[in-house]
Amino acid sequence: MKIGVAKNNKKTVIFINNKNKEIHPLWLRERVNNPELLDQNNRQRLYEPSDLNRKIKIQKALINKKNLKIKFSDGIETKYQIKDLIQELNKNKYDSVTLWKGNIRNKPIFKYKKNMFKRKEGYRFLKSFYKYGFAIVKGASKEKNFVIRFANSIGLLRPTNFGNLFNVKSVKKASDLAYTSHALSVHTDNPYRKPIPGIQILHCIKNDSVGGNSTLTDGFSIAEYIRKKFPKTFNVLTKIKIRFSYQDKNTFLENWGKIIELDENQKTKRVRLSPRLDYVPALKKNQLDQFYKARTFFIKLCNSKKFMINFKLEPGDILIMDNYRTLHGRTSYSIKTGERHLQGCYIDHDSAQSKMKFLKKNLKLYA
Repeated sequence: MKIGVAKNNKKTVIFINNKNKEIHPLWLRERVNNPELLDQNNRQRLYEPSDLNRKIKIQKALINKKNLKIKFSDGIETKYQIKDLIQELNKNKYDSVTLWKGNIRNKPIFKYKKNMFKRKEGYRFLKSFYKYGFAIVKGASKEKNFVIRFANSIGLLRPTNFGNLFNVKSVKKASDLAYTSHALSVHTDNPYRKPIPGIQILHCIKNDSVGGNSTLTDGFSIAEYIRKKFPKTFNVLTKIKIRFSYQDKNTFLENWGKIIELDENQKTKRVRLSPRLDYVPALKKNQLDQFYKARTFFIKLCNSKKFMINFKLEPGDILIMDNYRTLHGRTSYSIKTGERHLQGCYIDHDSAQSKMKFLKKNLKLYA
């Protein structure tokens, strides 16, 4: 993408896909960063945008090295850095993600470093996390409650009825199947909440029992596979909303959603799967026949060797997962042969994305 000016110096254009496209003058005018128009501390406008003349024009535009200088018809003159404009224009596009299957070779694995989220290693970790939907840190502390410190270095904790922190280990009279030694097929955490927590972090404290491997599946990868190969099944999974529910003696939570949720551009936005606590509405018999068939197919793909990865977390390992994309589970384990103890917590995407963008800007990282 390149930015240029028209021959009459009264239009700014972007050159993309071998075509010139004019940048709307009002779009540029709203991005003026002059101190009298934009607060330099919080980047909020000091005027009401609706008061601007919608027919505003560019009287003169000039490119000088890395800057674009513009004089508008309302008398405002300003200067933009071209790289900042290109970055802003690119925000209209989707962030690039890499879909993966069970044969993924280069997993996003990083070595823990103290204060890594104040350095470029932290940015690279978060960038990989959003690229793959998960990332693993090895060699962190084995101390209990360390996961809270780690989470706070990325974003803000999201408390739930399980607390700021939860212990994933087998207990009597468990309030959730996670707190047993049963195998868990891959699933979304907390699909019954409003909103659903965006990111889950798990820290391995101990894992010396037989079994207890972690499993992950890229829900976006499966969604795209079904879209291409089985469009009718895809249509069912993107049209029918189902109810997710959680209950214990003190809690009753419910939320509705589709297994595959699309955005306004028909791109996969979110995957929800938790078949042990979902409830399908009483639709017509033929609709239910189609849905149950589609859901079974989706679940079997999610837990297949074709799409799922299987690995064992070691003490000090930290696994971070995008709960809107990556489905997670575990194999069963024996409490007679050792102990499996993970500690976990949630944070939301806004704080993690904020940290990533902050590091990119402050460390001047443009790759």
